[in-house]
Amino acid sequence: MFKCRIITSILKSKREAVSGIVSNLSGNSSYRVFTSSTSSFAATTTATVRGFYYGFRSLPKGHHMSTLRNMSSTVASNTMGSKEGLRLLVTGGPRAQKVVGMWLFGSAAWVFSMVVLGGLTRLTRSGLSMTDWKFTGSLPPLSDEEWDQEFEKYMQSPEYKRVNKGMKIEDFKFIYWMEYGHRMWGRGLGIIFALPFSYFLRKGYITLGLGLRLSALFALGAGQGLIGWWMVKSGLEEPASEYAQPRVSPYRLAAHLTSAFVIYSGLFWTALSVVMPEPPAESIAWVGGAAKVKRFALPVGLVVGLTAVSGAFVAGNDAGHAYNTFPKMGDAWIPEDIFEMKPLIRNFFENTSTVQLDHRLLAAASLISIGTMWWFTRKLDIHPAVQTLIGSTLGMAGLQVTLGISTLLSYVPVSLGTAHQAGALTLLTFMLLLNHTVRKPSVALLKTLPQVARSP
Repeated sequence: MFKCRIITSILKSKREAVSGIVSNLSGNSSYRVFTSSTSSFAATTTATVRGFYYGFRSLPKGHHMSTLRNMSSTVASNTMGSKEGLRLLVTGGPRAQKVVGMWLFGSAAWVFSMVVLGGLTRLTRSGLSMTDWKFTGSLPPLSDEEWDQEFEKYMQSPEYKRVNKGMKIEDFKFIYWMEYGHRMWGRGLGIIFALPFSYFLRKGYITLGLGLRLSALFALGAGQGLIGWWMVKSGLEEPASEYAQPRVSPYRLAAHLTSAFVIYSGLFWTALSVVMPEPPAESIAWVGGAAKVKRFALPVGLVVGLTAVSGAFVAGNDAGHAYNTFPKMGDAWIPEDIFEMKPLIRNFFENTSTVQLDHRLLAAASLISIGTMWWFTRKLDIHPAVQTLIGSTLGMAGLQVTLGISTLLSYVPVSLGTAHQAGALTLLTFMLLLNHTVRKPSVALLKTLPQVARSP
């Protein structure tokens, strides 16, 4: 039960932190979109986790309490001292597990907010407002003279000359603060990750395996800033055509977003492994049912991840502003120009028609595959919490597809575009939680399980 409270408290504090930085930047409505999207993630994930752990209540009266007590005692007994089959990531007992888990969930939530803020920065065309970059960061302009200097740099950029020519400095300040906030939020993540990491190492809580895993994630996080500047730099170059608008390379944008997804997934999965070293299991029969679910969950998770990455190419090519109709693309089901680029492979990453068609097909594949998983597992003898999680994942998939269609038909407004990007990561979160939940229990736990769940 303490896992549910951990995640709830983390998400609550995360929403407060996000609201704080937003209020310090600007009163513009776009910032409220960022706060709203992050709050929606927190509410959705909290509800899912609660539903997951309270899935026991679908059992007959009295049985769910017995199930909960048995599961808790089994996990606790293995956590406290068993050396057979179960390798804990954190030493120091349950309290150390709780504290380290809270820190990792908080870090994952911070990365989530970074993804949302990054999408908001892109949709407001704020990402190219800062024309230089320093690894350590720098103070924002603090005087009118410094603002004039930054504005002068921006006026030399292709975006100002081709898109924002004549922009007033007040409007420039807004997009500058958006990009500055995004960069500083990323550096803030480095601090809130590195300091507790050092402390837990000194306390001896972190095992060698966990230390290596977290060190790799920290290195990826540090590299994320370099990837971000590498991406922005491509948008500061003159476009090949005099009629083209400056935009960042879709390949670099996809690399930046995919890297963020990998960091988030690594942190979230590791946090789950710390606070829930054993999957929920009450019987050998339920373990067998979970194994059958896993055959669906892993490939479906890969489809969901691929769909999310394809969205980066939609964003990088501004493909969401083309073919704003559904289900057809304009007057046709499949546009005629989907293979006009040479070599052929370029079409899947640079051709606006092909990129949008790919994303539509992958989104449909995600929804259908999740629906198929739900259909074929609905009568399996599995833990009620797993069944609840599968149903919640199907509901989130339907919501995400609805957000995507609405965003397209509305010509990608900032609010819906940001919500759709947040929804992609939320759906990925559901799939991570499902795959983690149906993993195989340790040998120690398997030895304690009866063939079937005990009746009350």
